[in-house]
Amino acid sequence: MKTILLLALCIGFMISLDAQPILPADFKLLKAKEDSMKTPASTLIQGINASDRFKADSLLTKMLVRALMIPNSFYYPFDSIYTVSKLYAPDSSFRIYTWQMVINDNIIRQHGAIQMKTNDGRLKLFPLIDKSDVTVNMEDTVGNNYGWMGAVYYKVLLNKYQDKSYYTLLGYDENNIRSNKKIVEVLRFENNQPLFGGPFFSVPSNTLKVKNPARFIMEFKKEAGPRLNYDNELNMIVFEHLVSESNEPNKKWTLIGDGDYEGFKWQSGRWIYVSKVFHEMTPEGKEPVPVPVKENKEIKEN
Repeated sequence: MKTILLLALCIGFMISLDAQPILPADFKLLKAKEDSMKTPASTLIQGINASDRFKADSLLTKMLVRALMIPNSFYYPFDSIYTVSKLYAPDSSFRIYTWQMVINDNIIRQHGAIQMKTNDGRLKLFPLIDKSDVTVNMEDTVGNNYGWMGAVYYKVLLNKYQDKSYYTLLGYDENNIRSNKKIVEVLRFENNQPLFGGPFFSVPSNTLKVKNPARFIMEFKKEAGPRLNYDNELNMIVFEHLVSESNEPNKKWTLIGDGDYEGFKWQSGRWIYVSKVFHEMTPEGKEPVPVPVKENKEIKEN
């Protein structure tokens, strides 16, 4: 019995070492920092005036960075800051924070940061600077954290190819007054620096898709809600096929889902386009959808 107890204590100690526990004093400080962030985080979304949202965004950013400077903050959940998406990479190598700020009906900007896991618990942070509003072609752009295309992420996937790690990010962008976007892009680290986008999509060209883009962007009518998520059973990214309700496919704000599904399958270091995911006949009155994957509940589900 003593041997079993000693073994359990040793295992618990090794786990605690691996998890880099937060010291009680630091945990208390982080909790206080989190509590102080609740008001600006709420104002960021609920603020009536743009000036109020600007102030809240600036204050939230400063407060978050200060909180992250506390040792081992990487392991603190910040669960109550619900307007900020906080996602760990599947291998726990980093955590990515993203949120949005509505400037006006036609200008919505995303902010964020990547916090790297460090052996000593010190902060290593990459700010994410949204340059989508000054980028001519988002679908062909590859950039570092200072040339980020902006999105609020709700899923992070990890794939390996030739001993390298590739992180696929699924995100959402309330683009403007007429359309929304869902975005799929690959994040990798070159020379310990983040790089977004690249030659990771094999897509045939047609009226609605760019051939072999650097990132996949699904733009659609504001009131529409087409699905885009990862299906664990199919081992695929699955998204709803879009059609123009006015037979004008070049006008993205007319696109809506038609109940059919397309996808991407990871093969040999690329996401290969699959034109039709489901080939069975659809039961009357039901959509041919996969088992739904729950999106991050810290952001609005769409």
